[in-house]
Amino acid sequence: MADRTHLRDFQARLSERLRQAAAEPAQAARLGVQVGGRRLLVELSEAGEIAACSGAYASVPLTQDWFMGLVNLRGSLYGVSDLARFAGGDFTPNTKEARLVAFAPRLNLNGAILVDRMLGLQNLSGMAEAEDAPAEDAGHSWLGRGWVDEQGHRWTELSLERLAGDERFLAVSR
Repeated sequence: MADRTHLRDFQARLSERLRQAAAEPAQAARLGVQVGGRRLLVELSEAGEIAACSGAYASVPLTQDWFMGLVNLRGSLYGVSDLARFAGGDFTPNTKEARLVAFAPRLNLNGAILVDRMLGLQNLSGMAEAEDAPAEDAGHSWLGRGWVDEQGHRWTELSLERLAGDERFLAVSR
């Protein structure tokens, strides 16, 4: 019971911070997530609900190995995709820190991506644009510009809108 209370408190704090960040001029804030050891930045307007990953998906037969199945988020069914696996990496481990990031309703896709963990709000105004893109970004139209923060960590923009329109991502059947 205490875990649910802590989760609700976390979700309430995160929702408030997202609302405050959305009011910032020029939308300098992005949602930071970790996917397979990579730091990714998600536009706040493209992200919907963030939920703990219980690992309780309804599996769907004859689908790609990166399509984890279906999950009920507040009364609606969402298809869950393991973004790390979709990108050619290993499966995302089922840990306490793993989260589901749902696509914003405006993207018209009842989908969510599985991420290793949330890294909080990141402000682009404190980062420098990276000069070169990593080789693993090639062929991934849903990955954008690179950034380097003050601690030297590399970040890459993740466009959920472009991911939602990626034909390979939408083709979950084998």
